[in-house]
Amino acid sequence: MIDWIHADAPFPDTRRALGPDSDAPGLLAAGGALTVERLRMAYRQGIFPWFGPGQPVMWWSTAPRMVLEVEHFKLSRSLRKTISKFRRTPDSAIGIDLAFERVIGACANTPRDGQDGTWIVPEIQTAYRQWHAAGQVHSFETWMDGELVGGLYGVNLGRMFFGESMFAHRTDASKIALAALVCFCKAHGITAIDCQQQTGHLASMGAQPWSRERFEAHLQQTVDLPPPLDWTYDDDMWSGLIPTE
Repeated sequence: MIDWIHADAPFPDTRRALGPDSDAPGLLAAGGALTVERLRMAYRQGIFPWFGPGQPVMWWSTAPRMVLEVEHFKLSRSLRKTISKFRRTPDSAIGIDLAFERVIGACANTPRDGQDGTWIVPEIQTAYRQWHAAGQVHSFETWMDGELVGGLYGVNLGRMFFGESMFAHRTDASKIALAALVCFCKAHGITAIDCQQQTGHLASMGAQPWSRERFEAHLQQTVDLPPPLDWTYDDDMWSGLIPTE
């Protein structure tokens, strides 16, 4: 059984999340509101909301946790060539928070692997828009020919970034945004990106499963550090992955 929580009640100990043999591995609790304060409290503990249309708010703490250590990001030869071409193309650039509303809307229309519908329900979109307005949710955007063609969004607490969702309207556009996020994190002392779910796609790019103990210890060491102050992308940041051309 999972706990039903109300209003501002503390979250249960994450070790009480349902195990891998259950029908909902990682499910910790249900109920409560999606306020910015509540979300901030959850993420600090490695908890995140995930639920479908018509369902109550459900809170998850998955273990093991898929995490991308930025130093272990795997840049394939083909993606390296794609990024190099992207950087040489006029009217192509990485943007941060230039079109957050469009990014989260596009992500909401991109189902996760194995799902027919979206998990970014209207309640999630509203809550993360409010959190974005509060300065802790950010979008990384791939612009080509002056058009938004891909991107991702996620949460920043201190020196930790929690990836939420990606979308692409052109080949590799979301991968370019992820590579830019990795470079931004390297430039600002963020060593790990939470990816939540284990997928082959993330593993192919260097993400690895962390134990609950390792993940939560990392959060304790990072979420209270000073966050990046400048959320702009400098083309020189690409040198974190690709030598200056």
